[in-house]
Amino acid sequence: MATWNSRGLRGSTLEDLINITIEHLRDKGLALIQKIPTPITPIEIDKQSRHITLAYFEQKSTVDYMGVVQGIPICFDAKECQTDTFPLANIHPHQVSFMEDFEKMDGLAFLIISFSERHTYYYMPFKEMKSFWDRMEAGGRKSFRYDELNYKHFLKETNLMTLPILEGIQMDLNERE
Repeated sequence: MATWNSRGLRGSTLEDLINITIEHLRDKGLALIQKIPTPITPIEIDKQSRHITLAYFEQKSTVDYMGVVQGIPICFDAKECQTDTFPLANIHPHQVSFMEDFEKMDGLAFLIISFSERHTYYYMPFKEMKSFWDRMEAGGRKSFRYDELNYKHFLKETNLMTLPILEGIQMDLNERE
């Protein structure tokens, strides 16, 4: 019996939820957000199924999603965590650099983190992520714990099958004022 390796599908449930959310926001005329594909070069393609079976990444990707919410440029990455400790190795230096540059251009950068064991979602403003990143760079912890997070940034469940990303964005904007 063949075994299934779930590593290749990590975060797909979170991304599915985000994709449903951004479609809902577009339909309501509230936001236009797109999933940014990771550029790859196919090496082998199964001729019968026409699926790519082997490929390499052309370049480092930036973030998972980019768009605009009522005139505000946004970019964010979706991350999934199985435990209460999130390893900062899941965030790449080129992503931090891109998000920092995006914020300097008056954009809004953030992470959406799924703590899958707790069935909770967290909106992490770039400033908060950067503080954990800087702590690591200064020789501190290479992760952050669930109990270190700002309880206000946990996204509340809705009756719809969507994430209340706009509420996270509004809270982020209010904290900047």
